[in-house]
Amino acid sequence: MTKYLFDNSIRVSLVQRDPLLRRDTRSALTAVGIEVVAETGALERAVPVVTASFPDVVVLDMDWPGEAALETCRFLVGEIGVRGVLAMTRRCEDAAMLRSALAAGVHGYVSKYTDTAEVVSAVRAIAGGAMLVGHAAARLVGGLLRTTARPNGPGMHSLTQREQEVLELVARGYDNRRIAQCLTLADKTVRNHVSAILGKIGADSRTQAVVRAREAGFGLAY
Repeated sequence: MTKYLFDNSIRVSLVQRDPLLRRDTRSALTAVGIEVVAETGALERAVPVVTASFPDVVVLDMDWPGEAALETCRFLVGEIGVRGVLAMTRRCEDAAMLRSALAAGVHGYVSKYTDTAEVVSAVRAIAGGAMLVGHAAARLVGGLLRTTARPNGPGMHSLTQREQEVLELVARGYDNRRIAQCLTLADKTVRNHVSAILGKIGADSRTQAVVRAREAGFGLAY
């Protein structure tokens, strides 16, 4: 099999309170060769379990009471240096929850009701360094971007609202297809927006556009 279909180079730790969901997640990941190196159903065990298992991605249940999961996420990312956290929640259409999770440092955000294929894709994407928002939350992204985009820096003031939204997602590592899904646009429309953005900010490539976007404040936490 190809690496895309079967990948034993990704290590995952599961922090999920629902044993059935944890079982299904484990089965989906191991079926394609992704290694589940540790798991727990208790949030208070998350830090020691993750510290001991050195995962590439932590699948973190966000539905514990209060802000306990957010605090755990902040610690995993900020103190332990976990490079990939996939948040799973029943509250995917809650804009405040999405904003809080992104601010806490999650790298992906999907619904607990999503199919396991999307979970596998999310884990792969995050392990590869991408940001990912699942389909159930994707429609919220544009609204959040409209309140957070910061058009500062050379050429940034000339970007339209939609171009700002596209640039924010480019700076977050999204490819054109993912941007199209998040903003409900055609792939060709996204390509046209990216070309317009490059021209307006004077960037010769997508990579250069990302550098300039981040200098201007795009691609940072909400």
